[in-house]
Amino acid sequence: MNLKIAEDQWVIALAGNPNVGKSTVFNALTGLRQHTGNWPGKTVNNAQGYFAYHHQKFMLVDLPGTYSLLAHSVEEEIARDFICFGQPDATVVVLDATSLERNLNLALQIMEITPRIVVCVNLMDEASKRGIHIDIAALQQELGVPVVATAARHNQGLQELQRSIYEIAVEKQATQPKQIVYSEDVEKAIRMLQPKIEKVGMGSILSPRWLALRLLDSNPAFIEEIGRFVSLHREGEGQPKKRGGKNGIMSSINPADPFLKLYKDSEGIRDTYGHSLGDRVVTDIFSYSEKLANQVVCREGKKESEWRARIDRIVISRAFGYPIMLGLLGLIFWITIVGANLPSQLLATVLFGFQDVLSQGFHAVGAPAWLHGVIVLGAYRTLAWVVAVMLPPMAIFFPLFTILEDLGYLPRVAFNMDHMFKKAKACGKQCLTMCMGFGCNAAGVVSARIIDSPRERLLAILTNNFVPCNGRFPTLIAIATIFVTGMAALSQSILAVGSVVLIVLVGIFMTFAVSWALSMTLLKGEPSSLVLELPPYRRPKIRAVLYRSMLDRTLFVLRRAIVVAAPAGAVTWILANITVGDASIIGHMAAFLDPLAKAIGLDGFILLAFILGIPANEIVIPILLMSYLATGQLTEFNSLMELKEVLLAHGWTWLTALNVMLFSLLHWPCATTLISMYKETGSKKWTALGFFLPTIIAFIVCFAVAQIVYGLGLV
Repeated sequence: MNLKIAEDQWVIALAGNPNVGKSTVFNALTGLRQHTGNWPGKTVNNAQGYFAYHHQKFMLVDLPGTYSLLAHSVEEEIARDFICFGQPDATVVVLDATSLERNLNLALQIMEITPRIVVCVNLMDEASKRGIHIDIAALQQELGVPVVATAARHNQGLQELQRSIYEIAVEKQATQPKQIVYSEDVEKAIRMLQPKIEKVGMGSILSPRWLALRLLDSNPAFIEEIGRFVSLHREGEGQPKKRGGKNGIMSSINPADPFLKLYKDSEGIRDTYGHSLGDRVVTDIFSYSEKLANQVVCREGKKESEWRARIDRIVISRAFGYPIMLGLLGLIFWITIVGANLPSQLLATVLFGFQDVLSQGFHAVGAPAWLHGVIVLGAYRTLAWVVAVMLPPMAIFFPLFTILEDLGYLPRVAFNMDHMFKKAKACGKQCLTMCMGFGCNAAGVVSARIIDSPRERLLAILTNNFVPCNGRFPTLIAIATIFVTGMAALSQSILAVGSVVLIVLVGIFMTFAVSWALSMTLLKGEPSSLVLELPPYRRPKIRAVLYRSMLDRTLFVLRRAIVVAAPAGAVTWILANITVGDASIIGHMAAFLDPLAKAIGLDGFILLAFILGIPANEIVIPILLMSYLATGQLTEFNSLMELKEVLLAHGWTWLTALNVMLFSLLHWPCATTLISMYKETGSKKWTALGFFLPTIIAFIVCFAVAQIVYGLGLV
């Protein structure tokens, strides 16, 4: 990783298992706002932040969560390579105080690489609630490195952590890291390799004992990386040494010949002592971690853990897991739909009322009618509609969804759905990318990096579009509220919620179906196993929830919609007001599309709105409403029911509403998502498939529904 490091900065690596509060420690030390979601492996890219202590500047590098340096995933490789080859001035290893025995193995592995380490035992507040007490002094004595207890969410212990980092990195405080004594055969093999490592001069570059262990692991890819690092280090000999990890940047060069000879020697040793030496190394580390944890951890009671276990027995059970998921999803949509009605009406009244002020201003300065039309009747009114309809639902939906995320529920959703993903020959981690897709499909595509298998990663990328994003939710909710609900005697809000949940379930079904179909054809293969840590339930921090959901999600999405809505509204007004023959340009375009649209239960204007809405799904409904009106102007409205009258006047039926919702769910991705697909796959072929596959499915599904309804004479 290329780091821009000032000469007076010291580089600190921040490592730890997923869900130990590592990103919270990072935020607390640096003040940066970084998403701290509650599922494993979310942080794929290295994040960098800065802090100062005693007038000394530090760069803190937040590495992806990893359970071990014996990497089996992309995230673990990133963390491993930076710790092993990045040569940070110090490494902070964050442990979870509530499950010390599981976390210690990573700290022990890092201690074999470098003595410049600080152990941060985080989540001490949660440990205290569960009656867990840790003897920090005893742990420090056993490990031989500084150990600091923290509760980063409450800024507890951070000053001491900064002091320890300063002493290790700047003052070079001497440490004596604990070295694990492995089983007899492993120790004999180490003693045979160490002299050879030191003889070829590698002992001064990396720890001889650690190099011996890695040779015994027999991981060819990692050994090649070590060889490259050794060669690079030797090429740099005689040059001034630079601090801050600058010597640790990897480059693609051939492995050093002496190291290859060592690798061959290690093969002979493995033949002598058995090829399971690497497995025994792992077993010994875990055994020692458990033994050490038992020495320093005291548990007073198990009431809270038993309470959490009882909840999990219900939440992740096959009998209740799915009903609870559907119930929570329905509750969120119900609160969103019911809660958004009044704010939408108030916003519409204010924003459309301001249109009169703008019109008066244009008339006062003598602006031409076409300019008034483009700016006020086109751009501004589209903008007003987008804000009035999108902002209230998003301001309700995203905080509720974020609460579930912070509560620790989303990993349980992934656990519940893993069985179904395996049936579709996909990876259970795809569920996590789907959860990201509810916010933004482009983000869902990028988050597919957490999936190790290239095949399964492609499946997640190609099917993420079937999850309705925040740009499509306003369309679904608006249609459900202004049209579907008006056709039943049941409670309007309940029917609206039911229709939106049903559409979401269709999207989930299509995800499974398409994943299975691709796995049987273009992307053949078997599903990999999902190793997913279920984090403890945590009380959401309301301020953090509001900040992240409003600023990072709601306003971010709204800003993107606004940027697209204004020019789209202006263009639509122009197309609707330039007449060619007896109809406007937009009328001719809609007439051309009308036969195809009628076959799938829509009309030409609806299909055209979806096409013009490729830049962003948020603008589909505003473009549609503007296109419907003879003057090309978007009417003012004081309630969603008034918009319903516009739709009914243009021939909408319950079939039209249903197929608009289905087409909105299934059709092509927006431009931003397509760009993300290309960046992630690096392939025009897969990006094209990502566009045409949902498009074809959308037309087939809507055609089938329309023809069945027409054939039965239901409309």
